[in-house]
Amino acid sequence: MQHKERRGGPPSIVEVARAAGVSTATAGRVLGGYGHAGAASRAKVEEAAQRLGYRPNGLARSLIHGSTQTVGVVVTDVGNSFFASAVRALTDVVRAAGYEILLANTDSDPAAEQRALQIMWEKRVDGLVLAPQGPGTAERLRPMAEAGLPTVLLDRPLAALPHVDQVTINNTACARSAVGHLTRLGHRRIAVVSEAARDLDRLRDARVKDGDDERPSAARLVGHLAALRRAGIEPDPELVVHSPYDRHAAERSVRRLLRRNPEVTALFCTDNVLSSGAVAALQDSGRSCPGDISLVGFDDQDWTTLVRPRLTVVRQPRRELGTAAGRRLLERMAERERHAGQESAQGAGSGAAAGERIVLRGRLITRESTGPAPGTARTPSA
Repeated sequence: MQHKERRGGPPSIVEVARAAGVSTATAGRVLGGYGHAGAASRAKVEEAAQRLGYRPNGLARSLIHGSTQTVGVVVTDVGNSFFASAVRALTDVVRAAGYEILLANTDSDPAAEQRALQIMWEKRVDGLVLAPQGPGTAERLRPMAEAGLPTVLLDRPLAALPHVDQVTINNTACARSAVGHLTRLGHRRIAVVSEAARDLDRLRDARVKDGDDERPSAARLVGHLAALRRAGIEPDPELVVHSPYDRHAAERSVRRLLRRNPEVTALFCTDNVLSSGAVAALQDSGRSCPGDISLVGFDDQDWTTLVRPRLTVVRQPRRELGTAAGRRLLERMAERERHAGQESAQGAGSGAAAGERIVLRGRLITRESTGPAPGTARTPSA
């Protein structure tokens, strides 16, 4: 067999052409999908390629066609079920259009994000979906966006890049609804566990309408503070608890909170990881839920209905978020292809279009982990 006669390594176009008895140029046209080749020559080349086990060079084809048929996806934590669900839905959308994804995880590390973006650029992805690490992402992403790479931001906005599309949820309104549910139940000492707690001084006076320009944790803290003020409750910095996105850290933070502030009757967690840590802390505290303390989490995970009491949560449209990001990216890639054709025909360039903010809506799901504040009668929820 010819496989055994070769010296090793993948077969080249030259070898396929020799086996088919055609010129290298003809084999290149058939295997590269460009130009014209007769039916007989095409059949010979395809038969030889299959017999030799030839596989096309993706990078070479991208240089010819201007497309790698790949989409780059960069997220902060692919192990988080929120991103896992969103990426799965996004993959379904772009794969149906003939694309595959290259996935990178940054762990919210700026250096890792920079490397991921550089690799996506070098791999010549046709489009990019990115969950930004933080405000510094804007400068790391700017050269690629200004070079015309179709880009959609997922979950986290970047006000510094108004020409880039952004798909988010109404985080501020969701948090305000969650904490408003607690105030209507008569709770006054309501604590919050948030990654953004150290930004309290900056966010304390933030206008509600500006909340969704912040990263999700900060936007949810803005909503928490707004709900307290709407109920006539002055926010207490002692009840704004910081935790990184780590279950064990959140558990320790909630334990400290309950020791130092035993008068707390309700707790709002701004993330699903923080919610799981809070549940563990409450289970070990000896306090009943919701008899002694009510709990509201963010994001409706499978486990939130397995624990007892079942957890009241803000349900995020995770899959819908990924679907919307994928569809918007496909639209932008199609626009880029059309503009490239127009510029080639007209010899004129065009400026970058303004980005679009697509905001999906989460909603509060009330379950048994929330109840009236101790010593108060239940007030019907609005």
